[in-house]
Amino acid sequence: MRTSTVERITAATPATRNRVVDLLRVAALSLVVLGHWMLAAVWVRDGDLSTGAILDLAPWTHPLTWVFQVMPVFFLVGGYANGRSWRAARRRGEPWPQWLRARLRRLLTPVVPLLLFWVLVLAVAVSAGADPAMLRTASQAALVPTWFLAAYVVVCAVAPLTLWLWERSGWWSVLAGLALGGAVDAVSLATDSVGIGFLNYVIVWSTVHQLGYAWLDGRMGGTRRRLGLALVGLVGLLLLVRVGPYPVSMVGLDDAAVNNSYPTRVTLGFLGLLQGGLLLALEPRLQRWVARPRPWARTVVLGSRIMSVYLWHLTVMVLVIGLALLLAPWALGAEPLSPAWWLTRPLWWAVLLAGTAGVVALVGRFERPRPDAPGSRPVQAWRPVTATVLACGGLGLMAGQGLVGPDGLRWWWALLPVVGVLLLRLPARRG
Repeated sequence: MRTSTVERITAATPATRNRVVDLLRVAALSLVVLGHWMLAAVWVRDGDLSTGAILDLAPWTHPLTWVFQVMPVFFLVGGYANGRSWRAARRRGEPWPQWLRARLRRLLTPVVPLLLFWVLVLAVAVSAGADPAMLRTASQAALVPTWFLAAYVVVCAVAPLTLWLWERSGWWSVLAGLALGGAVDAVSLATDSVGIGFLNYVIVWSTVHQLGYAWLDGRMGGTRRRLGLALVGLVGLLLLVRVGPYPVSMVGLDDAAVNNSYPTRVTLGFLGLLQGGLLLALEPRLQRWVARPRPWARTVVLGSRIMSVYLWHLTVMVLVIGLALLLAPWALGAEPLSPAWWLTRPLWWAVLLAGTAGVVALVGRFERPRPDAPGSRPVQAWRPVTATVLACGGLGLMAGQGLVGPDGLRWWWALLPVVGVLLLRLPARRG
């Protein structure tokens, strides 16, 4: 990285900025990308493509998900950022619809090119007579990252409410969230109702989001208190896994009777306590490291495009697999977990990283939507609210079922978030 770029980024950073927030956000999403690329088990056997996941093939990998399932870290960071942002909006007298619209535009605009790309690709493939089952698997795998975005959008929408609860109840709001999440799980598992379990997408992730408020307000104290928080999370996880019905893997398994991530279970709330406590215990050291000019400049540069990396990394993987099947099936001949498979992992990651970097160079600009014109009036509340409903509905359906079903291409699912973004882009009236 050029010295001039490093100096410019360092000079532009306010002294009051908590750089660890940016570092953890970039590190969490980067680890998700690496984990997805590592867990994919794809190989060609006797001319046929076999697909799966390393977690299903190797049970010894399940405890590793306590490290690689880092979505709780992102919601922790989100709580810090949203709490600070909403308080600043309150001081300015900015109404909630205006604040939410700005947050949603930053979150949802980058997903538009991804959705339009997949609608176009699938429409061409269906017209060409491609196997619907393969198209469904490909689109579902590529759009898995959108489940997190759907959950995070809802948590952002209710952030003023959850911050209000934190400011009045403090740690009791975290305890209540974990208890309520456990109650939802109990009903969901007792009645074998996945639908009830989906309530925890809001309850559990909002509870982890509360930890960000605690961090922002300095309510986590010193290293001892943070390690104590991690210990509570560890003990809770061990009890839930060893005594309760929950599996060790914090990432969903195809053959598991209970999944910790689909729908979100209270286990991920305790994982948030564990990960948050450990990482924040290291905050002084991380702060010293990221205060150095070059580490900070790299964090800022990667952070400015990390959402595009996250959204597109599985699409790139699916495209690489497709090209390998067409041009060089032998490249996928190594059986997962074999010595040959391990030896080819660095090359596999390098190809995916190069492909993702190329795509992000094209679509990364969507992470910075155009600001409103000066003097614009606040937007009507129905616009961000409708955009939230459309985006969460469409993204949730696609993440769970892909874009191709028995009845063909379900393109309208992809257009729901796109319509929501268009509502957000409508210019506000000038005062």
